[in-house]
Amino acid sequence: MSRVPRIVVVGDVITDVVAVLSGPPATGSDTAAAIRFSGGGQAANTAAWLAGQGADVTLVAATGDDEAGRDRVAELDRVGVSCAIERHEGYPTGTVIVLAHGGERTMVSQRGANLRLTAGHVDQALAAAPDAGHLHLSAYTLLDAGSRGAGLRALAVARERGLTTSVDAASAAPLRRVGATALLTWVRDVDLLLVNTEEATVLAGGLDPAAQARALTAVAHRVVVKRGAAGAVWVDRTGVVETAPARGVAVVDVTGAGDAFAAGLLTAWLAGADPRAALSRAGDLGALAVSSVGARPTP
Repeated sequence: MSRVPRIVVVGDVITDVVAVLSGPPATGSDTAAAIRFSGGGQAANTAAWLAGQGADVTLVAATGDDEAGRDRVAELDRVGVSCAIERHEGYPTGTVIVLAHGGERTMVSQRGANLRLTAGHVDQALAAAPDAGHLHLSAYTLLDAGSRGAGLRALAVARERGLTTSVDAASAAPLRRVGATALLTWVRDVDLLLVNTEEATVLAGGLDPAAQARALTAVAHRVVVKRGAAGAVWVDRTGVVETAPARGVAVVDVTGAGDAFAAGLLTAWLAGADPRAALSRAGDLGALAVSSVGARPTP
């Protein structure tokens, strides 16, 4: 295996308010829950999991000039993430309320300062990381009109510099609002596209996972469909199809599981692992993530 190059992750940093419910939410009444405040955001979570695997990683993101933003950056600093943060006075650091129950989660989001990430800041951050070899982009950056220019600029600079690229499709609801055609145009020719089952259906229609992934290889060189408890599928343009089962673990909280999976996949693939080994490592981290509350590695 070769050494993993510096990975630059571009996207969101969030405060997660995670409520693990004791039962289905009682509309109009009370539901007991275990509640925890922690760092979140798809990009920030992936960066934290990458750092936890020993990778050199830089996070490019935006926060408010507030206590929450400083706390989120401090958490990432402590786990070894190099943070290139654009701070915006007058805009709050993003917050997501996560309601988790029965292996599912519902999120209520305030994107906040994440919408203010600029292309100029992305340029500066990438210029300050001359050792970068890979760029990973959270599609939330593309799906939010305010930060879209920053996401497009990140992919453009990566291509100009010869970096390999990956995109995580982010979330099905904003994908539907923006439309599959737009997102697939923006991410054309990325090296790796990660989608979950619902996102794959939005982007490729109601096919089986392998067929969805195969259809999406018209856009990306490699596609991985994350299927939760059903495992994962890898398809690439060379015709390789690889499937992997999920680990049999007790699910406590699925928040951040896809981000952990992405980090495991990237560190293995960038080190030269074949698809089967990369999926296996991704599954290991995904299983670790669902075994505890919160979206980040347990200290």
